[in-house]
Amino acid sequence: MNGDYAVTKKGIDDAVKMIKPGVYLLGAIQGDKFIVERTGRSDKNLNGRLHDYEGQYQHFKFAYCSNAEQAFYAECELWHAYANKNVQIHPDRPEGTKYLCPVNQFCLI
Repeated sequence: MNGDYAVTKKGIDDAVKMIKPGVYLLGAIQGDKFIVERTGRSDKNLNGRLHDYEGQYQHFKFAYCSNAEQAFYAECELWHAYANKNVQIHPDRPEGTKYLCPVNQFCLI
């Protein structure tokens, strides 16, 4: 993943230049470590989605994906690796799809 960037208009626009699907991690830097507080994705416009979090988180990391399906699979992997399952629910499938979680196919049944 690319990052650590500030979750500000300038930080997002300087880092995420393409209008593409993608995944992200939001969090804070403590010492030299990135502490993940939220995982997420955008099926169409990663830059636009990240702007929704301005002022709520300090930093982000991101990766572009080729399409919504790849973004969903990548987000599932990030969620299983980092999410606090007491706070954040499993990622939803993109609308109109029946994709299964690549980590645990029973997550979305």
